[in-house]
Amino acid sequence: MMNQSDSNHPYLESLLAYVLQYGSWAASATIGVGLALSLISAHAPPFSAMKIVTVGLALFILLPVFRVFIMFVVFLNDRDYKFSAIAALVLAILALGVVVGLRAAKMVAG
Repeated sequence: MMNQSDSNHPYLESLLAYVLQYGSWAASATIGVGLALSLISAHAPPFSAMKIVTVGLALFILLPVFRVFIMFVVFLNDRDYKFSAIAALVLAILALGVVVGLRAAKMVAG
């Protein structure tokens, strides 16, 4: 097991922890605001409150993607081309999954 002092990128772990922690708080707060608006606001259309909840869920879904992107940038900045290539491959696979998913959804809908 490798501890932080043995890592080639010691600041990467703290940066990723920071992004994931505050990103999770932001996503949770967004969902909470959307749910609170849907409960207390009888005059506002519930559709707008659910859009806010959807944004919070999208933030949760995008956090791991953002994490891989940060890793890619840090590895590239440190000229660690092996790990930056791996991170780029993971990003490409994620992008391909999004494209395939959107095309499949379009085929089912229409």
